[in-house]
Amino acid sequence: MTTDSSARVERDGRVGSVLVVIPTYNERENLGGILARIRAVQPHVHVLVVDDNSPDGTGRLADDLASVDAGRLHVMHRAAKQGLGAAYLAGFAWGFARRYDVMVEMDADGSHAPEQLGRLLDAIADGAGLAIGSRYVEGGETQAWPWQRLLLSRTANLYARMMLGTDVRDITAGFRAYRADVLAAIEVERVESKGYCFQIDLAWRAIRHGCSVVEVPITFVERSHGSSKMDAATMWEALRRIARWGVRRRVDSLRGFRMRRATTRSAVLSLVED
Repeated sequence: MTTDSSARVERDGRVGSVLVVIPTYNERENLGGILARIRAVQPHVHVLVVDDNSPDGTGRLADDLASVDAGRLHVMHRAAKQGLGAAYLAGFAWGFARRYDVMVEMDADGSHAPEQLGRLLDAIADGAGLAIGSRYVEGGETQAWPWQRLLLSRTANLYARMMLGTDVRDITAGFRAYRADVLAAIEVERVESKGYCFQIDLAWRAIRHGCSVVEVPITFVERSHGSSKMDAATMWEALRRIARWGVRRRVDSLRGFRMRRATTRSAVLSLVED
């Protein structure tokens, strides 16, 4: 373990070192506040800000804050805006290289409350490989969201559940914690999704791998500064990829059914012949 002992967050000894990865693009107004809140409630976790060369100076602010929080706040500068998925993959690779035990995804805009991070870590400590902060399980909610956004989110989750055959209620959620060994097992470095469906992609891989996925209730709050990075191209990528995964799941299921039927038939014939 290359991270020092101060990075350990103890939940009956099973969580280990925690890295919170926060992608940023033009989040200068939000970043300082969210980092202060993380430090107030989880003083021992490490944070990696992955900045995509924000024109508003978010990266420079992150450097300034890191200079006074040496060893616990880290900054990665990337040359240009390359998408949410690519930012997280870069952050995970950084975390793998430093052997963190748990890696957390969190938005910089305040929609993911640091005060609820402990719920995700508790779920990991209790055996989850992936803990999802869910808006759509009992106790979860959204605040200050326009009805159009809420309808879009709920429809996207319903579509994903139907196509993928999963019972995860908020598979699009972006506030989540992974055990590092789960990320390694699902070969996260091979993920190609870049935008909105990145979260679905990783959760679907974890489910198919047999990972324990637990949803814990959170309160999702609309950002107070800046604008959402969602656009039509991002939504289209999600629709297209989910449809492809859904078709593949059905084909694999049918193939498995035929194999089981052939095996059963062979066994019956063998018994008759005997």
